[in-house]
Amino acid sequence: MKYCSHCGKEVADDAVICVSCGCMVENTRIRKDEDSDTVELLAKIFMIISCIASGWLIIPLAWMIPMTVHVFKSCKYNLHMGTGFKICVLIFQSLIAGIALLCRNEEGLL
Repeated sequence: MKYCSHCGKEVADDAVICVSCGCMVENTRIRKDEDSDTVELLAKIFMIISCIASGWLIIPLAWMIPMTVHVFKSCKYNLHMGTGFKICVLIFQSLIAGIALLCRNEEGLL
């Protein structure tokens, strides 16, 4: 058994949320399937390629880098990305990365 870092109550080893306080239990990660990892890797690669290819245009690069950083953080911490954001990636940054993000399985993500 382990203990909740917020309230100190004992929680099950496989618990994601503390039953007592409702806070998320630290050091837990929702399992993702291998297809999702492949799709995320594809999206990351094409986002970096599009940043490099458009690097000579300073204005588009000003929004492409933050979008790329947001995708990396969302993939790393299993965060949900909105459909609007994914469509913006598709239109303004990379067609392939946008399609990969739209195909990303987000069931069970935070």
